[in-house]
Amino acid sequence: MNGHSKASSAKKSVTYSSTRGCPSQKSISFRSAVMRGLAHDRGLFVPDSFPTVSREELESWRSLSYADLAVEVIGKFVLDDEVPRDVLEGIVKRSCAAFRSEEVTPLVKVEGHYVLELFHGPTFAFKDVALQMLGNFFEYFLSTGSNGGRLAVLGATSGDTGSAAIYGLRGKKGIDCIILYPNGRVSEIQERQMTTVPDDNIHCVAVDGTFDDCQDIVKASFADKEFRDRVKLGAVNSINWCRVLAQTTYYFWSYLRVTDAEKGVDKVNFSVPTGNFGDILAGYYSKRMGLPVGDLIVATNENDILHRFFTQGEYHREDIQKTISPSMDICVSSNFERYLYHLAGEDATTLASWMTAFESTGKLTITGKKLDKARADFKSAKADTANTLETIKRYHSERDYMLCPHSAVGVSAVHQMDTADSATVCLATAHFAKFGDACSMAVAPLPEIPQELSRLWGMETRSSNCPNDAKVVQAFMEERIKERVDGHKKRDKKRKLMKNLVLVSAAVGVAAMVVSAIRRR
Repeated sequence: MNGHSKASSAKKSVTYSSTRGCPSQKSISFRSAVMRGLAHDRGLFVPDSFPTVSREELESWRSLSYADLAVEVIGKFVLDDEVPRDVLEGIVKRSCAAFRSEEVTPLVKVEGHYVLELFHGPTFAFKDVALQMLGNFFEYFLSTGSNGGRLAVLGATSGDTGSAAIYGLRGKKGIDCIILYPNGRVSEIQERQMTTVPDDNIHCVAVDGTFDDCQDIVKASFADKEFRDRVKLGAVNSINWCRVLAQTTYYFWSYLRVTDAEKGVDKVNFSVPTGNFGDILAGYYSKRMGLPVGDLIVATNENDILHRFFTQGEYHREDIQKTISPSMDICVSSNFERYLYHLAGEDATTLASWMTAFESTGKLTITGKKLDKARADFKSAKADTANTLETIKRYHSERDYMLCPHSAVGVSAVHQMDTADSATVCLATAHFAKFGDACSMAVAPLPEIPQELSRLWGMETRSSNCPNDAKVVQAFMEERIKERVDGHKKRDKKRKLMKNLVLVSAAVGVAAMVVSAIRRR
């Protein structure tokens, strides 16, 4: 009886279900959610419950390093039944070790408010935080039985996800990584960060279209059951729950650092440059866990579908405008479905009807209490190119601080909303040097760029082009995967042959020594 009682009361990890309610996509494990990426009914996985963090527990974390804090936050969702604690610690600490700052995401005070620098990872962008962890989770799950040890990752990027995914997955055993990006719509340095990686499991594809076209190819591929199962398809975009979970860690970190320095601050506001909605969604989930968050400010550029939603209740698709902040040039935010699910009262039937209507008409409109609820959950602001450039110029001339065009959108938003104070954190999502052409429109000459980025111009590039056609991209994927696997088989066969030759040579040598010894007798 005692043994049964202990087993039944043992804590279990949080499970996940699809936003669209398919019975086969309910109550699945963290491992399954991470490996599947997108639910098989085309929904996104959301937690079935939210663990809570009390004020006392939060205070007990105050002296922890970033890595130790991240283990505590992720460990609220992922317990020993999914990933043993020592393994989780290893995954998180290896991920954090890839950053140039000991603090991983240092917080600095500029012009009376705080800036959370999320650009100290391998690719100088915020996505490194989550994608270093996702790569290490993939590696652990593949090594412990998932997918028969194979995974073909297909991702779409508007600039930063691609390189961060590549740096998180390069050289990983059993993983092929195929990244789609819109041809001519990412910065040159973003493209070079992707295409200069020589590892044979990395495949960069320039698609003739927009980021949304790339994202549609990814979604269509996940909806194709035969293809999905044949190649063991996985996702690195923020549709993958692991990415959102990993990003919650820096909300907890920055809250603790602000309240270390500002003893009168109780709740912290966050302004987030927003495209696909994953980064700010992590802040929303942190708040639901109990983190004392004030305002969550959705900051958009001219592609302002989210700003229009939170101000007018209109989630209406429009053509993409090409801007100086290309990672936010998105007209459909793939992660927004998760928030809409919560706004629908976590009713999958309502959410599915909303998404079906939106996918057929390009429009979703909410009014009344639901709009009031959305406005209570998020504030929003829009910064156009003129606002963005003025912000970059002013912060450099007056504060000697360089913002990238995306980070400047978030900073502009707090000034528009009059919340640029010591209780507010603006997320700096990338290093300015990744967007030198845009920044040079506001600041000349630019400060020196990091050597890790400047040396990219001397490196060989490798990429392929594909039309905006899911079937063509899928055929390309399968061909590249086969080429790589066949190449590895040939190398393994050659190594085995060489090993056998060495053994034969050694045996012949031993035999010769024996014969020689006999003759001497």
